[in-house]
Amino acid sequence: MAETTTVCIAGGGPAGAVLGLLLARSGVDVVVLEKHADFHRDFRGDTVHPATLQILDELGLVDRFHELPHQKVSTIGVVQDGKRINIADFRRLKVRYPYMAFVPQWDFLDLITAEAKRYPGFRLLMKTEALGVVRENGRVAGLRVRGPEGEREIRSTLVVAADGRHSVIRADAGFTPTLIGRSLDVIFFRISRRDTDPDEGICVRIGNGKIFGATDRRTYWQMSYETSTGGMDKVLREGLDKFRADLAELVPFLADRVHEVSSLDQLSPLEARIDRLERWHEPGLLFIGDAAHAMSPVAGFGVNLAVQDAVATANILTESLLRAQDGAPFDDSLLARIRKRRKRAVALSQGLQRATQKFGIDEALDGSGQPPAPKIFEKLGVAQWLMSRVIGLGFRPEHVRTPEKTPEGTTP
Repeated sequence: MAETTTVCIAGGGPAGAVLGLLLARSGVDVVVLEKHADFHRDFRGDTVHPATLQILDELGLVDRFHELPHQKVSTIGVVQDGKRINIADFRRLKVRYPYMAFVPQWDFLDLITAEAKRYPGFRLLMKTEALGVVRENGRVAGLRVRGPEGEREIRSTLVVAADGRHSVIRADAGFTPTLIGRSLDVIFFRISRRDTDPDEGICVRIGNGKIFGATDRRTYWQMSYETSTGGMDKVLREGLDKFRADLAELVPFLADRVHEVSSLDQLSPLEARIDRLERWHEPGLLFIGDAAHAMSPVAGFGVNLAVQDAVATANILTESLLRAQDGAPFDDSLLARIRKRRKRAVALSQGLQRATQKFGIDEALDGSGQPPAPKIFEKLGVAQWLMSRVIGLGFRPEHVRTPEKTPEGTTP
């Protein structure tokens, strides 16, 4: 017999985990599927912006979040011609948490899912992957899944696809995203950090047709190498000696450590594709996060937009899901409201990423000179304030509006 629940969420990333917590704390029965045995993956989005910190505060989790190993970063800068220019400074914002916090994504997800497990209606199924949708009477009625015990069905009132930019559910259900601008390749790697290194926080270094990003992770530098599409193939052709020489030239304080990049296996490429669905739903099925709108790493929007999607989804759907749990029909028309509420914030965020690529990254990569865009932030203080607000809070920050149903055996 098929397993049943009210909501089945495919994907245990930030969108799926936060939505699972929000629904469970309001009394909705929910199953979250995660295909891996744990959340431990390198080079996943781990920037938690001021708006997301506010959501954690509203959930009563911000103190526990700050107990995790983390680093606070207040500025984002660009080094060009040897000079640093801050394009964002979150200290200029009148918010409770005027910084970005860097926390390994697995720690963040462990925190969220541990909190969700306090509620009896929440189940997290690890090593369980979604294979496709189950349809019945003209609507999606669940998922086909494969886990340690084999293949089976999980029937549900609503399926939420939060399974990322390569969504299996999206492909199976026949939804095709529209590419928004051309792709960019980003290659991630690590270099050790020393106490004598500069205090850069997040910094992008531009020069000689190359872009290297450096993020201070306390014990190491998380590095990124931005290139045009096919950049990894170029690195393979030119070899590691050329790659290391470029790194030493552009980030001179790392010159004595570039030998740490000793194997191509240490380079982790990502195709930074920006796309989005024109339609996010059909009866019984909803897409959120990267499954609905894939982001590039520019400005670190991905995790935070995913969390905002989850909060908006819970705010709009919880009442109808609770009624459906008691036997009433679920109102599928509510699904369109989620896209309507979130589509402008997504489009503007993706537009900012495209503009950054066109006027900053592409001009830097063509080797014809230094892009003029960073100098705007040096000359115009209002530009820096606007960028700080957009990156820190997003274009439409969400707030938790759903009630909490106190778990049995706990004190309100």
